[in-house]
Amino acid sequence: MSDSHDVAAAKRLLDVARDTGFAFERLAEGPDAPVVGVRESVGWHDEIYLAGFSDSCTAIRRRRCSLIVPGGLPVAERVNGDALTVLHTVVCDWTT
Repeated sequence: MSDSHDVAAAKRLLDVARDTGFAFERLAEGPDAPVVGVRESVGWHDEIYLAGFSDSCTAIRRRRCSLIVPGGLPVAERVNGDALTVLHTVVCDWTT
C-alpha cells in the first residue's frame, strides 16, 4: 500500500531535516510513537516534537547563549500545528 500525499511529503521533509542536522529519536516503542528531533548550530538550539499528523506537533527555536539562564533560554520562535506545517516551517524558514 502506498503512502498518502501528506505522509509522503512529511517523509521527504523529515529527510531534509536530517540532512540539515536534526537528530531524531522515538520517545516510546512502536511505529506510531512520538518523535523528537534536536539540532544544535552556532547560534540556535532547535527542537521538533511530532506526535502524528494532527495539531499535536510543535517546534521551538532558542538562541544559543554562553550565559547560564535560570529556567532555560527564552524561546525565540515557536510553531504549533500538524506535522506538515511544523516540518515545513522548520525546514524552510529556520536557517542555521
